[in-house]
Amino acid sequence: MKEKFVEFFNKFKIHSKSYLKTNILFMTFVITSLLNGCLLRFLTVKNFFAIKPVIADLAVILIIGAFGYFIKPKHQFKYFFTWGCVFTLLCIVNSVYYTNYLSFVSFSLIETSLQLVDVTNAVTDNVMEYKDFCFIWQLLALLIVNKKLKKLDYYTKVSKIEKGKVRALNTLVVGLIAVGVFISTLTSLDIGRLVKQWNREYLVMQFGVYTYQLNDLFVTVKAQLNPLFGYDESAKAFREYYEEQEESETNEYTGIFEGKNVIVIHAESMQNFLLNTSFNGVDVTPNLKKLASEGIYFSNFYAQESVGTSSDSEFTYNTSLLPATSGTVFINYWDRDYITIPKLLKEKGYYTFSMHANKGTFWNRNNAHRSLGYDNFYYYTKDYEIDETIGLGLSDKSFFRQSTDLIKEISESSEPFYGVLLMLSNHTPFTTTNENGDIVDISDYDVTMKYNVTLEDGTVEERIAPYMEGTTLGSYFKSAHYADEAIGDFVNELDAAGLLENTVLVIYGDHDSKLKKAEYRRFYNYIPETDSLLDKNDPNYREVDYYSYELNREVPFIIWTKDKQFNLEVTEVMGMYDIMPTLGNMLGIKNEYAIGIDMFSLNEGEENVVIFPDGNWLTNKMYYSQSKNEGKLLNPDDTVSIDYINQYTEMANKSIEISDSIIVFDLIKKTREQDKLLGETNENEKTK
Repeated sequence: MKEKFVEFFNKFKIHSKSYLKTNILFMTFVITSLLNGCLLRFLTVKNFFAIKPVIADLAVILIIGAFGYFIKPKHQFKYFFTWGCVFTLLCIVNSVYYTNYLSFVSFSLIETSLQLVDVTNAVTDNVMEYKDFCFIWQLLALLIVNKKLKKLDYYTKVSKIEKGKVRALNTLVVGLIAVGVFISTLTSLDIGRLVKQWNREYLVMQFGVYTYQLNDLFVTVKAQLNPLFGYDESAKAFREYYEEQEESETNEYTGIFEGKNVIVIHAESMQNFLLNTSFNGVDVTPNLKKLASEGIYFSNFYAQESVGTSSDSEFTYNTSLLPATSGTVFINYWDRDYITIPKLLKEKGYYTFSMHANKGTFWNRNNAHRSLGYDNFYYYTKDYEIDETIGLGLSDKSFFRQSTDLIKEISESSEPFYGVLLMLSNHTPFTTTNENGDIVDISDYDVTMKYNVTLEDGTVEERIAPYMEGTTLGSYFKSAHYADEAIGDFVNELDAAGLLENTVLVIYGDHDSKLKKAEYRRFYNYIPETDSLLDKNDPNYREVDYYSYELNREVPFIIWTKDKQFNLEVTEVMGMYDIMPTLGNMLGIKNEYAIGIDMFSLNEGEENVVIFPDGNWLTNKMYYSQSKNEGKLLNPDDTVSIDYINQYTEMANKSIEISDSIIVFDLIKKTREQDKLLGETNENEKTK
């Protein structure tokens, strides 16, 4: 027995040695591809010791690599190097994307990526980091190995002994075994999320980047080629979901603004913490702060955008649906039939319009806004004189000034009216270009820190430390201050034109600034005396971790009238999808297919939930991350049960699923058509 084992071991050793000697290029491809996949996860989702994604990536690499053996050895390098380029590019793109959006890229975003053409500076100035290019080492390794193998006449020697089809088959078998091992580790939760595809961070953590990307390609192609796939099941779930929803009751805010004009300001990249931030006694956003103190201020409000950023917020604001899980609504699903604020107000005799200081084609707004129900879309060169540009287009101050004149003309012929104005100047990279072509800050708002020093003779001297000057976050404060000035000027211009007497002013931040966590370290931990930062071990050091960063992404939502009749602060958590039901109740309109709720319909003791497109959710008690399978209590003294977490997780998954089905399958239109046809059939039966 011992002799047989020794004989088997010796044969295995000889065969293994021979295999390694004659498969150097293949093994280099496998190892470098696998290490790059691991490196991407190390730099993004941080699951350093997870074995499941390693097995999944290995299976994909082996199966793809197996087909290289059908090529003659002297040409195999071209095959493996090409796939090495594909894998390296995937890692680079996903690293860049995760750095800026805390998610992973999808093939469905190919059309959306065309929007980057007009924001080149924003991309190059903010998204690229040196670490994003560390994956290129794979290509360098393949080139070096290939060069050495050529010198050793490796390919000629291998071609004499290699049986390509046999090696291809054997490699495929090993790859399929790896697939089987991986599948055996999956749970029903894993499979469900792989099918739905919307929680990308979780998928990369569990399935690896290559498996995720292959599945994403399949899901994207399936959605494009067969939009009716799964329609019956989705339509059934859609009907059941809304049949279970309770009929909302009227409350003290029902109809309070019915018949009034409405002007909505879509405040680009405006975060809520700005309202409570000042430098040397000067507020960053004094006008927004004043409007919030005089109107209805929702101080715990979150945008729910996905990859469509501003366009997603516009869509969710108008429809009370969540963004699409694949692609963006404005690019991929703009031609569906949605119930929107403009459409419902038009039924009540309103003239509806939108205004923007950028091109009409950006985010496909010229088509999407028409689909949302706006009677007219005023934009950039078509309707405005380009007298002052900042960043991506016409400056906010010029935009508002010229828009006031347009609104004045509208009011003289069309009342009531409903208009949405999309701001632009506070868009990343929060800088602009001057007449000399130099990149400069948008305003001269002072973001230094003044502090006092007591000298030896007892006198007190004021000194100035640079603080946030020269930083990206500092430029954001300056840009936001300019945008706030523009809003203040606009309110004054409207008032001077007599446009505020019967008008409701609505302001919402469309999304956060998209700045990285590292940008906030200096802001929270600055030492002016030494122009340095607190040590991380210092008890006063403020860490910007995952949860504090996510919770800081609040944006303002304000409803204001000149008479200041309604003045209160609503602290209950609220999402963008809650605006339509809340504001709609005030205007006397209702969307029967809303995902959000009327914030004033909550009974005492009830709480709202904000569901984010990646499946994470937030209540007044906790922020829960589905990708991490963990959450954080907002008050450490609170407690929540497993049932509490499961309840809201199930609610989040269901809401995302229903919202996405409405978008992809155009369920509102088709349900109405079916109901109409059924009604006509029943009427005919009665006639008979």
